[in-house]
Amino acid sequence: MMNAPRGLRVVVTGATGNVGTSVVRALAEDSSVASVLGLARRLPGLTVPGVEWGAVDLERGDSPRRLQEHLSGADAVVHLAWRFQPTHDPVVTWRSNVEGSMRVFGAVRDAGVPVLVHASSVGAYSPGPKREPGVGEQWPTHGWPDAAYCREKAYLERVLDAFEPRNPQIRVVRMRPGFLFKRTAASEQRRIFAGRYLPGTLLRPGLLPFVPDLKGLRFQVLHTDDAAEAYRLAVVNDVRGAFNLAADTVTDARQLGELLDARVVRVPTALVRGALTAAWRTHAVPASPHLFDAVLRLPVMNSDRAREELGWRPAYSASDALRAFLHGVSHGEGEETAPLAGRKWG
Repeated sequence: MMNAPRGLRVVVTGATGNVGTSVVRALAEDSSVASVLGLARRLPGLTVPGVEWGAVDLERGDSPRRLQEHLSGADAVVHLAWRFQPTHDPVVTWRSNVEGSMRVFGAVRDAGVPVLVHASSVGAYSPGPKREPGVGEQWPTHGWPDAAYCREKAYLERVLDAFEPRNPQIRVVRMRPGFLFKRTAASEQRRIFAGRYLPGTLLRPGLLPFVPDLKGLRFQVLHTDDAAEAYRLAVVNDVRGAFNLAADTVTDARQLGELLDARVVRVPTALVRGALTAAWRTHAVPASPHLFDAVLRLPVMNSDRAREELGWRPAYSASDALRAFLHGVSHGEGEETAPLAGRKWG
């Protein structure tokens, strides 16, 4: 009598953040997945049926050994862990994001895990066209070198360029999503980009006097749950390489104005950047002006490959994702994890 095939054992790093909480839920609901282990620096109070939790700090020197223990017997690793702050000290984020990711890649190899799904980003792409149909996955991934986030994402693309031919036994997938939003991550994103003391209630429709229309302000968003579905598909399907992920429409100042019930006013980019630079240098806001520069230069992506090879279809529109964020930030929503703790104020 033949034994029934066992289900997949999947390990997810950065499992308590915006993307991680959606990915572990998507995997746990898949009948082909037998177990999900979510790893984070701090164990959460969140309970997700079918998900177990483990603690590991990727910045620590002993993490490769601990990682291998967690990864032993795993069929796939989804690497999502990422640190956005402190933007004033890029050495700290480099050690966590770049060196920490390299520890994960090495642990995957040493533990004999056959599948690695890595969270890259639109931020890894070099500056490019803002018009549809958008760039494909072959567009250069050198990032915007002045922004730490883009620099780190691009560097890890080069690391994987070397890792893959040296480890052909590992199926490597690189996911490159646009900006990801959901209700329960909104408080975290407000803290990361606007700071602790900006009241989320200010982002309710009708309260902002205007939305600035800046040259180059065209970007792509995606509901986090749709991104999580793409990650699930990448785990369970025999695919390799990079996949762009974005909702069908491109977001611009006009769409933001409609969502916020605010006028759209053409504003010189230098004026906005100057104000942001002053606020950042005085630590009034954590959002770096270098990332602002990058957003105005990131290309529009074409997601046809994900639709054709993964069979992926986003369930939410770009407006749905942005409305979810606005609702979540104005109501202080969150989850029972350290990154996603919800609050309207700091």
